[in-house]
Amino acid sequence: MARVSTDHHVEFKTFFYSVPYSLIRQQVDLRATARTIEIFHRGKRVAVHQRRYGGSRHGTDPGHMPSSHRRYAEWTPERFRRWASRSVPHTEGLVIATLASRPHPEQGFRTCLGILRLFRDIERNRAEAVSARAVEIGGLNCKSIASLIAKPQSRTPFHRTNRHRRSRQSAWP
Repeated sequence: MARVSTDHHVEFKTFFYSVPYSLIRQQVDLRATARTIEIFHRGKRVAVHQRRYGGSRHGTDPGHMPSSHRRYAEWTPERFRRWASRSVPHTEGLVIATLASRPHPEQGFRTCLGILRLFRDIERNRAEAVSARAVEIGGLNCKSIASLIAKPQSRTPFHRTNRHRRSRQSAWP
């Protein structure tokens, strides 16, 4: 037995298998063989997947997704990395760090889109500085990026005031 999570997947032995999104939060029964995973709801088979032992941890049937999410199925971490690499090197690093910071890279797709949208309206060198600073401080979400864009310190990479330099120097012999 398993409960369908909010991302319309059930977990079996550290791998995730999709079910129709209408079953979110419902209890389902799993039947596992060496080759397949069958998922039943109230005695009716609602999904069947090839059993996973390695590779991608998610087995997702696009037909199980709500129609508003199907377009996201074509997105991959590699696609986001390519989009970001067209900008500046540190932006690519920011996207890679954002995707890597999530349990599942897919969970970072919307954040990456938001970051790339924020960078559309600023100069490339400013985007480079903001990206470098965001990775440095672990600000891997849109709110942090927007905050860095709004701050004058983010206009140049790694800019710190003299006060910060003095306090940092005094902390180290």
